[in-house]
Amino acid sequence: MSVIIILIGVSVTVAIGFLAAFLWAVKSGQFEDDYTPSVRILFEDEKNNSETTEKQL
Repeated sequence: MSVIIILIGVSVTVAIGFLAAFLWAVKSGQFEDDYTPSVRILFEDEKNNSETTEKQL
């Protein structure tokens, strides 16, 4: 029975840690730019384009 209590305590501690990390990320602005990742695929990266051209030669 004591193993179950230890596992519940550990899981609650881990859950609180994840909650704290999530709240810190939200507070520090990690989730503010939700537009750029969705349109990044539409623009070619100049570095990748030049490497591809060099490999083809």
